[in-house]
Amino acid sequence: MTLDAVKKHKTTTTASAASAASIEPLPAEDERQFFNRELSWLEFNRHVLDEATDETNPLLERLKFLSIFSTNLDEFFMIRVSGLKEQIAENIGELSPDGMTASEQLAEIYKRLRPMRARQASYLKDSVFPALAKNGITIEQYVGLNIKEKKLLDKYFRNNLFPILTPQLVDASHPFPYISNLSLNLGVFVEPNRASTQANLKHLFRQKRFTRIKLPPSAPRLVPIDQKKGRYALIEEVISANVHDLFPNMKTSEAFLFRVTRDADIEIREDEAGDLLRTMERELQRRRDRFPVRLEIAAAMPEKMVKLLMAGVGLENEEVERVDGFVDIPDLMQLYSLDKPRLKDRPFATVLPAPLHKKENIFDVIKKQDVLLHHPYNSFSAVSDFIAEAAEDPNVQAIKICLYRTGKDSPIVASLVRASRLGKQVTALVELKARFDEENNIEWARRLENEGVHVVYGISTLKTHSKVLLVVRREKDKLVRYVHLATGNYNPFTSRIYTDLALLTADEEIAEDASSLFNFLTGYSQQDKYKRLLVAPLNLRERLLELIRRESKNKAAGKPARVIMKANSITDDQLIRELYTASQAGVEIDLIIRGICTLRPGVKGLSENIRVRSVIGRFLEHSRVYYFANGGEENDEIFIGSADLMHRSFDRRVEVLTPVIDSEIKGDLRDILLPAYLKDQVNAYTLMPDGSYKKTGNRTKGGADAQQFFIGKDSLS
Repeated sequence: MTLDAVKKHKTTTTASAASAASIEPLPAEDERQFFNRELSWLEFNRHVLDEATDETNPLLERLKFLSIFSTNLDEFFMIRVSGLKEQIAENIGELSPDGMTASEQLAEIYKRLRPMRARQASYLKDSVFPALAKNGITIEQYVGLNIKEKKLLDKYFRNNLFPILTPQLVDASHPFPYISNLSLNLGVFVEPNRASTQANLKHLFRQKRFTRIKLPPSAPRLVPIDQKKGRYALIEEVISANVHDLFPNMKTSEAFLFRVTRDADIEIREDEAGDLLRTMERELQRRRDRFPVRLEIAAAMPEKMVKLLMAGVGLENEEVERVDGFVDIPDLMQLYSLDKPRLKDRPFATVLPAPLHKKENIFDVIKKQDVLLHHPYNSFSAVSDFIAEAAEDPNVQAIKICLYRTGKDSPIVASLVRASRLGKQVTALVELKARFDEENNIEWARRLENEGVHVVYGISTLKTHSKVLLVVRREKDKLVRYVHLATGNYNPFTSRIYTDLALLTADEEIAEDASSLFNFLTGYSQQDKYKRLLVAPLNLRERLLELIRRESKNKAAGKPARVIMKANSITDDQLIRELYTASQAGVEIDLIIRGICTLRPGVKGLSENIRVRSVIGRFLEHSRVYYFANGGEENDEIFIGSADLMHRSFDRRVEVLTPVIDSEIKGDLRDILLPAYLKDQVNAYTLMPDGSYKKTGNRTKGGADAQQFFIGKDSLS
């Protein structure tokens, strides 16, 4: 995309203990002590692709991972690549922590992506499609069908597609149409048919004209030929075969598929956000007009059409991806809904943790002891039932909750509505800025408001990412508070595919902190002192730094010292430098980082005591756990919560970590959960000092598998 075009559309500037003997010690301030953020993310997505090509995974699970790989890339281009392009357009010369310019990062991104995309396409074509066919699932070409089958699809076209298709021709009076983000489109050339008796049509134009046909998003990509037998055709081939119906008396060329990816980042400026709800609605409208960052085209598309699209969309040659295979792989997830249990992961029964097996009031259970939930192994019904029981309980006076991503038809929202109708004071902080869930959250917010729920939209300059629920209950002559603090969202669907932790507690100090937090979020209280909770942006980074420094001091004093951190990403340079310092002091540090890691481990004199591993398996690792030995087992501290180790988590989000106080739960996390991930020999990758990852094992050889270990356990004990 040209720099002028970016400026025109601009909205915001997104600014194993492997031997390291072969790597020289690095100067303390050398930028090489950090990996590049964007390239580290690409390595994470490479691991997703590894799962897609792992033959020990069931077939439809491999297709799922191919889809996730593509979806991840879409978001990467919409947010990260677009941000780099804006930096270039605005002549922002700031280097990344590893010393790269935006242009250098883009060049390296394209270089690394090409072989990954080629691997994805070839595996789909050469392995997945043939394996699907062996299992009775075929996607067949229209041209190879018999007459009866073609007539069936032609009828489908006339009845279900023709009425909603709108061809858009490009000529002097019809400018190049707007191509919406991630939509699938067909490009076709049309010209008057010389044999036509409608001579007057020839005067409309005398040469070929480009026409765009948008595939209807409401129609399935796979059109059944014989659904019982698992036979499908592609909607684009059905349309292409009947394109003459759209252009009677015209001559048409072959149709070719294409797709545009656009910038989708939204940043709310404080001076524009007097009414956050209306501001978000306005920004969502503006997102439609964001600048393009990628053009995907069918590899066979003629060069004349390619150049016309590039000019019409406004992209350069290096921003065009020629796809030799299936365009928009996530559409194939339509097949995942088929009743083919042999081709999917074996289902398992989720259970409730042991304390909740008792047939007693859940408030009585929590009052006696803290309860740890480990999803998806523990059923999310423990959470939804807790909220539902709170809604019905006549002694409950108030319910307060932070909603970040709730999903569709959420039982959580239904319970909040029920509680409001029963006269309880219900407060829901709905985060409108939850990326790609903005419209869904606006819809929930309006529904809740209409039902009398007190809806708060958070703080315009901060994204509320914390996962906190507070229930206030009158018991005899006093009010008692119950708290649910989690690493994951109040979303029943994602709770089945993400690993997350949550704590149910009636600890008075944690409950008092939770009340203070909601006062901060709903009334802009200036409370900056918390007894138990670590809260960003108030004290989270500084407290974590203090905890790491304490380990260094304990090591120097000859006391036990160790740090274990499990998170999605680590990019905060200040925290990374503190970990380097602790490593140099002799503190043993294990990091379980699923995604982005800009810390360079195993470097002599810098980070030789730091080990980093990433666990990628059946479930998306999403729980955050932070362990500090603090001189010995009787004094050790563990925190769980919503925060990753990133700049945004510390500075631009409201995040919460809660200490685990119950000694039994703390022991479970320390002695069972964290060791399970550190011993994993099936799903784990070890980050090497040069930035590459080494797979620690595979499913064929067997060995410890953390996720399989937790399946079927009713608790960590």
